[in-house]
Amino acid sequence: MQNFFSYPIVVDELSRFEKKYTLTASEKERAYLAEVLKVPSVKSFEAEIMLKMNRKEHRLDVWGKVRAELELQSVISLENFYRVYEPEFEMVFDTLMSYREQKELIDEDISADVPDIVENGKIDLAQIAVEQVALVMEDYPRREGEVFEFVSEFDEETTRAQNPFNVLAKLKK
Repeated sequence: MQNFFSYPIVVDELSRFEKKYTLTASEKERAYLAEVLKVPSVKSFEAEIMLKMNRKEHRLDVWGKVRAELELQSVISLENFYRVYEPEFEMVFDTLMSYREQKELIDEDISADVPDIVENGKIDLAQIAVEQVALVMEDYPRREGEVFEFVSEFDEETTRAQNPFNVLAKLKK
């Protein structure tokens, strides 16, 4: 699948001053995002992302907020509905770290806050924004107030009579 929503930033071209980026997905990009997020549609998708480079520490700080209005399908009623997600995030990239070094840090302490890696000298702000929304989406979406209630087709006496252990007990007699 071709990536229709991308905003790559070359890390070496960043200055040491904070820089703000605003991303807004077009209609074509929203259709692509619906496929990526596996939802019926994406009504809107915007992100404000800030970057600050620290060359001495080989560190790139990335933070911001994403706003996405997604059409979801309820796992209970199977009806579509809209929900707005507005995750805020903070990330740190190490501009010199390799995957091997990152793995070593994780192996030392799995709970350590390990920085992300800059691949091929670039980061993709659109990809970061999409990941943030995907992280906060529910696995089993349902409308506000919807509750699953199981209703048995059988009454309690019929269910007890058909219990396989009760059937086996009768055979044993």
